[in-house]
Amino acid sequence: QVQLVESGGGLVQPGSSLRLSCTGVRFDRVELDADSVGWFRQAPGKGREAIASVSTSAGRRYYADFVKGRFTISRDSAESAVHLQMNNLKPDDTAAYYCAARSSMPGAGDWDDEAEHGYWGQGTQVTVSS
Repeated sequence: QVQLVESGGGLVQPGSSLRLSCTGVRFDRVELDADSVGWFRQAPGKGREAIASVSTSAGRRYYADFVKGRFTISRDSAESAVHLQMNNLKPDDTAAYYCAARSSMPGAGDWDDEAEHGYWGQGTQVTVSS
């Protein structure tokens, strides 16, 4: 059973960086691109939105347009973790951040589909404020 735990959130000033980690990711699947882990976020009063995804085998990555160039998702099989490096943070990035795993093959058209992600962590809060 997959149990995911997020860490690395906090209160930072605009322009700062944070590195979120999602631990408990299994890298022992045989199928190529069969599994992926995504990061999502939910700001107060808003719906949850997808940020990025990485497959646990081939390392294929997808990003939402609003984070391209600022956020980088990576996988670390040695740590059984997936990280989200966030640079140049803005107040609009304030949200609860969640990682989620899926056991189906992601594609360009559905990497951000919440319903495909069956395992979710409890979330870590990121607050960007001066």
